[in-house]
Order: sequence, then structure tokens, then C-alpha cells
Amino acid sequence: MKIDARWPRWLAAMAMVACGTAFAQSKEVTFAHQDMLVPLRTVMESGEIEKATGYKINWRMFGGGGDVIRAMASGDVQVGEVGSAGITAAASQGQDIKLFWILDDIADAEALIARNGTGINSVKDLKGKKVATPFVSTAHYQLMADMKSEGVDPKSVNVMNLRPPEIAAAWERGDIDAAFIWDPVLSKIKANGKTLATSGSIGKKGYPTFDGLVVNAKWAAANEGFMVALVKALAKADADYRSNAAKWTADSAQVKAVAKWTKAEAGSVPAAMSLYRFPTLQEQMSPAWLGGGAAKAMTDTAAFLKEQGRVQEVKPNYSDFVTTTYVEKAMAK
Repeated sequence: MKIDARWPRWLAAMAMVACGTAFAQSKEVTFAHQDMLVPLRTVMESGEIEKATGYKINWRMFGGGGDVIRAMASGDVQVGEVGSAGITAAASQGQDIKLFWILDDIADAEALIARNGTGINSVKDLKGKKVATPFVSTAHYQLMADMKSEGVDPKSVNVMNLRPPEIAAAWERGDIDAAFIWDPVLSKIKANGKTLATSGSIGKKGYPTFDGLVVNAKWAAANEGFMVALVKALAKADADYRSNAAKWTADSAQVKAVAKWTKAEAGSVPAAMSLYRFPTLQEQMSPAWLGGGAAKAMTDTAAFLKEQGRVQEVKPNYSDFVTTTYVEKAMAK
């Protein structure tokens, strides 16, 4: 801040104090998360990033990726947890974001479930039925992609935009015939339904999906130390799960933390988490993910979203919205 020489000394001093206070207050970040069952929840519970960096983290839970990217666009959120479809939509809209961490390879952790008694035995049977999914999510993207691949006209299906808790309630009331969703809701509706497709089976048809962490690019550049500490904590949590998954039982501290932050039932967490894959630091950097694969998946997703009228344009290079900087720095320390 430039201080005008004509200012009284006391006023100049107050201005300098105010600047210092603003700088101190800037060590605060709002982190948007969802209800995916991932090792990150243990980091949230431990408070280790706060202790390591001195930052105050406002953890805010959102019902879907669309809500997260809107909050990031408004400036209310600096770091967000979003599925690949939502990340692609945000990038296609020109948001100044960077994908810096693959939270998970969704694999079989999302699925299309048909309610028992609806007569739905395949994707082709969805015609005329009510199918719920959160719009601009990976589940929505794969639902539309699978219907297309099976020759089902999306206009012939009543696709409803419901957030996970709303899907659980609608399913309980019998208001919907099918849903494409993830845990903890997925485990609940599976008890009274049939699996028609999973994110893994649809991914093999050429429509892979993942969940990632994105950050406001300018904020990240100005807070590099925090970003590196965050990546190191994420890598540590994922490594603990990969090495000790059998110990992540319903009564373990880790699973209790996951259940607490996602509102899931602890008993269903271990089986649900086993459906995801959590890349190592080396895999994060590889051509499969941040090194190229993520950008390719976003490019393919963008083309599909444009076809569906969800985005106006496809960016020429989605690698512009991906960075390996913070993973590289975390590996170097």
C-alpha cells in the first residue's frame, strides 16, 4: 500500500496496521466438499493442515458439483471438490481454476440403480421412467452417455435434477424409478434395487470419470505453501488407506471420521470406499492423470456436454486448466 506523504503520521500508522491485519486475515480459505467417501475426510478431522500452515479452513459441504463451481465462480470458495463433469463445465465457462489433485478414480463407486418392481431390467427400459441424478455431475454425464450408447433418446426419459439427499428421500417415497448416484445414498437404494450400470462399466465404453480438487488459480499462486502442505496431507491419507484398508473398519477412527464428514453410516463406509481407486503421488503425475489423461477426459466430456447443451463451447486445450506444480513441489520436499 502506498502511503501519501501528506497524511498525518498517526493516520499513516493506522493504515499500515490495517494492511497488516488484512494480510493476517488472508490466511483463511473456504474449502467446498461433498459427500464422497474418501481419505481426505481424515485430514479434515485431524486438523493437520491447519496446524501445519496456520490457516483457518472453512469446510463447507455442498450437495453437488454444480453448486461448488457456482460458489467458486462467485468468489465464496477458493478450493473445491468436484467431479470431472463439473470441472469440465467450469473450465468451459472460462473459470480461472486449476485441477491440481485427482481425489479418486471413480471406478465402480457410482451406479445406475433401478427400483425393484418398476420393470426396468436394462438401460433401454428407462423410456418413460423417472430417473434422478445431480445435474452437471459425473453421474449425470455417464447416465446421458450410457443412454446414448444404448440408443435411448434422452427426451424419452424423465431425467430429474436431484441432489443426493433429495434422491434418498424421493426413493424412500417411491417418487422415482431409477437413480444414478454415489455413496452414501447408493448403498441405501441398492437394498431395494437392481444395478444396471456402473461408472466403471460405462468408463470402459469411452466415458471415464474422476473426482478432483480444483483451486482458484490466482489464489493458489499467492498461497503456494498452503497448496503444497495440502497435497502432502492428501498423499499421506491416501497412502494410509491403500496400505491399511483392512484396518479401516466401521469402528476405526478413520471410518468414523469419513462417516462424520459425509453423514454416511459407518457400517457402509468400508465397502463403499473399496469401489474407488486413489492414485499415488507418482500416478498423479503420470500420463494417466494430471500428466495428460485428465485433460483428455475433460476434452471428451466437454464435447459431450456441448452436444447436450450444457456448455456453450469446447476449449481448445483443457491442459490449461490442469497443473502438476503442487504435486511436483510436494514430491521434492
